Amino acid sequence: MRHIRDNGLSIFFGVLFLAALAGQSIAGHSAFNQHQLEHDAAPASYWRYLTSSEFGQAMLENWQSEYLQFLLFILATVWLVQRGSGESKKPGNRGRETEREQKLGPHAHSRSPRWARPHGGFRRALYSNSLLIVMGLIFVLSWFGQSVTGRTAFNSDQRLHGEPTVSWIRYVMEPDFWENTLQNWQSEFLAVGTMAVFTIFLRQRGSPESKPVGAAHDATGGAD
Repeated sequence: MRHIRDNGLSIFFGVLFLAALAGQSIAGHSAFNQHQLEHDAAPASYWRYLTSSEFGQAMLENWQSEYLQFLLFILATVWLVQRGSGESKKPGNRGRETEREQKLGPHAHSRSPRWARPHGGFRRALYSNSLLIVMGLIFVLSWFGQSVTGRTAFNSDQRLHGEPTVSWIRYVMEPDFWENTLQNWQSEFLAVGTMAVFTIFLRQRGSPESKPVGAAHDATGGAD
């Protein structure tokens, strides 16, 4: 029970993710087979749909936009501030901060990660940017996966209508691809931007994403 309490946030969202993914697959399978029947094509089994490009595209086009949002937000909050926002550093703390503030090298303590302790070097530089690197890698892989599965699904639809298929390069220049991509990007940018502004004036007691309820509107930074 202690393990569950200590990891409740990741468990909660992990369960929600799996439930939503299962729901998406069931609804998507039904919609896919309806589309197949409308074009006098054979319906697919549920397991065949799970391995199809249609399902892969629908899933990955949302993943890549989410990780792009986090990637840009992590990078932007290093150098940019929003006075009064609980999602921002204080105005005087712009930049990568000192080794003392970041608990690096001689300022690391006994419980610091091992790669934070050395005096400079590749390992510490890698670890110092590891969150941005991993988020960026997931974004690139998800975006590429979306483009590959999207092309396959696009070509399947082209064949159903007796139209010519396209190469990967041609597909990533298609309006269809960028419409699907940008409609996800704009919603993510809107969400993270409004979150930064809402935390100036609005509060949620007990949440680390909010300032203390009694904090002034121009107080910048999180609950601490």
